[in-house]
Amino acid sequence: MTQRVELATVMDRLAVDELVTAYAMAVDDGDWVAYRGLFTADGRADYRSAGGIEGDAERVAGWLAESLDMFEMRQHLIVNRHVRFGILDHDTGDTARIRADYLNPMRFDGSGAPDLVCGGRYDFGLLRTADGWRLTEVVVHEKWRRLPDGGPAAATGRPG
Repeated sequence: MTQRVELATVMDRLAVDELVTAYAMAVDDGDWVAYRGLFTADGRADYRSAGGIEGDAERVAGWLAESLDMFEMRQHLIVNRHVRFGILDHDTGDTARIRADYLNPMRFDGSGAPDLVCGGRYDFGLLRTADGWRLTEVVVHEKWRRLPDGGPAAATGRPG
């Protein structure tokens, strides 16, 4: 690899990492305009493993806004990001796949500990566009959910 290609790869890694962070912040802050802006025009999200829906970013943003409104506090911690770039024309690629684990505590009110904590893995599909990297796909694979009593919870139709 030349230094120019290596620098481009580092810059792309920083850009896709920023996109995943922006996704978490948009969901946690309830910024549905920002959420929609992270996706390509045909981008989709799938929250079915967490009891939710699958659909285009517009539809899913509406569902998230309604479902998450009951939680005063939300905090997605997205870690262990594994990034793979597609190879097109011998460059760093115009597509990327990211697999990342998440931990998501949420609280109904200001009374203390989270009322719901869940964890799992995200699969993100990304595309380089004229406006920078955008999400083509977000798939949530919820692996577990816990309520304050320490017991597991069944899928509730609310995102994890």
